[in-house]
Amino acid sequence: MRDYLRIADRIAADIASGRLSPGQRLPPQRAFARRHGIAASTAERVYGELVRRGLVVGEVGRGTFVRAHRDAAGDGRSLVEPAGTPVPVDLQLNYPSVPGQSALLAPALAPLLRPDVLTEALRPAAATGTGAAREAAAGLLGVPDPARVLFTGNARQAIAAALASLVRPGGRVGVDELTYPLVKEIAGRLGVTLVPVAMDGGGMRPDALVAVHRAAALSALYLQPTLHNPTSVTMGEGRRRDLAEVVEGLGLPVVEDRIWSFLYDDGPAPFARYAPGLTHLVDGLSKRVAPGLTVGFLVVPEDRVDAVAAAIRSGGWSAGRFALEAAVRWTADGTVARLVAAKRADAARRQRLVARALAGVGALRTDPRAYYAWWELPSPWRADTFAAAAARRGIAVTPGPAFAVDPHRTPDAVRLGLASAGEEELARALGTLAALAGSAAA
Repeated sequence: MRDYLRIADRIAADIASGRLSPGQRLPPQRAFARRHGIAASTAERVYGELVRRGLVVGEVGRGTFVRAHRDAAGDGRSLVEPAGTPVPVDLQLNYPSVPGQSALLAPALAPLLRPDVLTEALRPAAATGTGAAREAAAGLLGVPDPARVLFTGNARQAIAAALASLVRPGGRVGVDELTYPLVKEIAGRLGVTLVPVAMDGGGMRPDALVAVHRAAALSALYLQPTLHNPTSVTMGEGRRRDLAEVVEGLGLPVVEDRIWSFLYDDGPAPFARYAPGLTHLVDGLSKRVAPGLTVGFLVVPEDRVDAVAAAIRSGGWSAGRFALEAAVRWTADGTVARLVAAKRADAARRQRLVARALAGVGALRTDPRAYYAWWELPSPWRADTFAAAAARRGIAVTPGPAFAVDPHRTPDAVRLGLASAGEEELARALGTLAALAGSAAA
């Protein structure tokens, strides 16, 4: 038996016997590797195997925790999951799917499976994609110049490519004081330092950005101006203009993340509209369509096309030709538009469930259009202890510190991802979380 499977079996036995209890945090992978005398890569495979078996859950930026599983008696104490028992509710992952989604997607894929078409669709794609893909993306995103559209495998790769093209290792990137956790991972891999910029109810504060830049110059700025993740804040037009005036004055390049903006019908114009010569706009299909066959979009200033395309190539972040061809067809036949409409309605229903379940329990910050909610917990709860207590009840949530850029300023809040669980399952989970938050102890 491979070493990683043998070690995974031992950890699984410890979980089954109760030596590792629900909600208990496993050591960081490097510490685990040292303790067991194995390579870091083997430790990573052990943890991956435990996740695959449903025995642990990874919380982005915080660690890996033992999951709770119901026992046959239904009292929730046993960690041995009998056949047919539901898996824990995951409110960390956030991939929206609506009924009939696969049936909508399938017709456009059928022509791609013809041998003559498939041969072409399986060829490598350049960062500039194809003419049809540029036209389709420009129409979808409302971009007047298709020549400024580049393509990656997904939106996360688009963020990485934009930052890699703008910031050298050791550079500083301004971000909201609460930001998308994967941007923290991307920055770590690029050798870039993220610098928190204070927010208020309208989003990033222009005066705070000026102060941060004056203290030590920034190389770029990463923004989520529409349906900010995790708080759901959307910058108004006035704040966008004020912030654009600041970045123009500083000559500061901007990476604008609009991955969730499709949920906002008739929303504010992209930040790129206010600072077009500096803004690199990121979007994609993973949330609009599906995570398994997706494309990332990068709309860049005209004089930045070659530099960003080179970053995409060197990072190995190019989109697959098959995915590009599918995206063109899904856009042209109206599939993307129909899915967007269905997901807007779905998100609104789920937000109503949140409002009913969590009313008066802590402080809820969200938007009726969003697929997530930022929940500031009632005292005396701390984010980590609440996340662990929720895990013991079979519910995975993301603790607030995962989004905090400053490790010394971590909020006692959790983000609830509303998209992945079924509606009935979500309603039950929200009720359980409300009762948990209302109790004084874990």
